[in-house]
Amino acid sequence: MKMNLSEIAKAVSAQNNIDDYDNVTITSVAFDSRNLKPGALFIPLSGNQDGHQFIDSARQNGAVATLWMQDHANAPTDFPTLIVKDSLAALQTLSRYYLNKINPQVVAVTGSNGKTTTKDMIASVLATQFNVTKTHANFNNEIGVPITVLSMEANTEVLVVEMGMDRPGQLDFLSRLVHPDVAIITMIGEAHIEFFGTRDKIADAKVEILNGLREDGVFIYDGDEPLLVQRAKQANFKELTFGRNGTNDIYPTKINDHANQISFITNKWKDYSFTIPLPGEYNVNNALAAIIVGDLFQVRPESIRHGLANVAMTANRTEWVAGNQGEMILSDVYNSNPTAVKEVLRTFIDVNTNGKRIAVLGDMLELGAQSKAMHAGLAPSFDSDEIQQVFLIGSDMKALADQLATQYDSTALHYYPVTDLSQLIIDLQATIKPDDIVLLKASHGIHLEKVLAILTNHS
Repeated sequence: MKMNLSEIAKAVSAQNNIDDYDNVTITSVAFDSRNLKPGALFIPLSGNQDGHQFIDSARQNGAVATLWMQDHANAPTDFPTLIVKDSLAALQTLSRYYLNKINPQVVAVTGSNGKTTTKDMIASVLATQFNVTKTHANFNNEIGVPITVLSMEANTEVLVVEMGMDRPGQLDFLSRLVHPDVAIITMIGEAHIEFFGTRDKIADAKVEILNGLREDGVFIYDGDEPLLVQRAKQANFKELTFGRNGTNDIYPTKINDHANQISFITNKWKDYSFTIPLPGEYNVNNALAAIIVGDLFQVRPESIRHGLANVAMTANRTEWVAGNQGEMILSDVYNSNPTAVKEVLRTFIDVNTNGKRIAVLGDMLELGAQSKAMHAGLAPSFDSDEIQQVFLIGSDMKALADQLATQYDSTALHYYPVTDLSQLIIDLQATIKPDDIVLLKASHGIHLEKVLAILTNHS
């Protein structure tokens, strides 16, 4: 990004005399005063803390200008300042202006599981042929998507943007903000069911991603999901599907799942074997979505294969890392829901080891009134002969612990309230041996990344 501050002022209809700002160049935007680059426009947002309180910190860290909401007194007089009615709305308006200015093709990705992995795969595939910008980390909401847009370099040809949601209307807004050329729904699960009540209503909210899709846009989705198939019939867009069934536009004809990677062949290119550097057969669907996008953008099959094989994954998604004692750790500490846990447990059980399999699971958050039942419902995924040690933490994981008490004795089943993470770590360290493999899986609010840091000596 590189824009003159006077241009920004006009774009967001700032109530300022901008004559003095013609020589101020903005090269980035940031809402966190601690993490910005020199040349940044600071965006003070009102939340748990009011960003206007941190203008001095922003200036010290390199901000060259700031927005300021008109209902806040004491606007800076010795610093380039744009007065706006609402700083978040101004950020969103600026991102829309900049997106139109750069005019890349936009690929939007959502889904209950797999959207970040799919976003990374799509970006890697397209980057073999185009200049690509993708969503950083989990910048996928009303703040993060505009920040992603404004992070584009002027030569960006394709923007791959991840879109999250936790309430109805959110994807409608984000889709209309960026007007994607391609919209992808990876799958419908139970994530955020606390706010929606049923998977059917989750599906309704997910298809809001189509509300801003351009008239000649393409809708790509999991064709094995009846909830999406039903809703696709009501959409007036070109549709392409992926999945395991032969009725889809692309599906795998052969899959070889290994501990650290998966290779597969599809119906589309029978002479090409694609490989992704990720465990878990469930990641094949994410790769299939990326292949469809690559083919849609006329990327050559060999380049698609290269992009998938060399994908740079967003941190804290499913990955194998080495522990201090020689154990291998399958880490997925960013988010969790019943579908994802069952899939990763299947992957974990399929990995050969000369030691024990140790599963460490934390609460799956935002499951609402059904939460305890959904936690207890994980019990059939466990077998004491396949997973020898189980560590559970969180209030709703108690329901699973109660279910597993008939399969595991007290030396193999360990339950902790969420406040006892430190004790879990101590007990886990005492249990692990060099040949063991360990699974870490929980919603981010349980903070199993702290366990990972200590087990890998990064604390």
